Amino acid sequence: MSNRGFLHFSALPMSTRMVYTMTLLVLGTGYLFAMLQVFFSHAGLDGNPKNISAEDIRIAYHGSETDTKLVSALKGPMAGMLPESERATIFKWVDTGATEEGFAQVKPIIEERCIACHDGSNPHIPLLTSQEEVKKLVTKDTGATIPTLVRVSHIHLFGITFIFFIVSSIFTHAYMRPLWMKCVIIITPFLTILTDIFSWYLTKWIPGFAWFIIGSGALMGISFAVQWIVSMWQMWFYTLPAEIEECGGTLPILGGNKASTPDN
Repeated sequence: MSNRGFLHFSALPMSTRMVYTMTLLVLGTGYLFAMLQVFFSHAGLDGNPKNISAEDIRIAYHGSETDTKLVSALKGPMAGMLPESERATIFKWVDTGATEEGFAQVKPIIEERCIACHDGSNPHIPLLTSQEEVKKLVTKDTGATIPTLVRVSHIHLFGITFIFFIVSSIFTHAYMRPLWMKCVIIITPFLTILTDIFSWYLTKWIPGFAWFIIGSGALMGISFAVQWIVSMWQMWFYTLPAEIEECGGTLPILGGNKASTPDN
């Protein structure tokens, strides 16, 4: 019967539930890898590679008060690319003024460890083919540049929106009371996408907004987890109440936990 278009998972064909299940499994795995990427690209910027902190986020977007761009990279995302002894050699060269004479010790390390990627083939990463190019990174770390933020912003706005459109569309088939809670869970990630990205730019000028980035990411992750878990549970294990009310309408149960299909 008509119920403003609500259709619970239990009323869906097996094939549709299988599509939803596999989609959630793949997206859930992708979300975990995204979290790992955030960790590996930010952890260690504050000198402690074992965890990610608000200071790491602040340095990533606002910059460091003490380190150069090269040092910040070698403490953070590039830390695992060089042995500790070779990183120490580069740090010493930077601390002693990045002199031309000292570059003779650094050059072999860069040629062996860095040139394979920093050879100019990728326009989005620094070029390290000469001393002049390397010395451009021996300047104060001012964080992510505005062109970089713009490039990453449009990727996130489109990509994450599509992800949550899919997850939330699946989640709409879940039964949850009160209804306002379900609506809040659905709209939260879309709002936090905006607050997260705008906080990048704010943190660029005001370091304290790093906490907004962390808060937005946390709320986004919680919403994803709730929608994922509830959807998977109700698709395969949940038994509906004797009567369902959704948006003011009712949907009676036929045959145990099977809900009738709406007319509209």
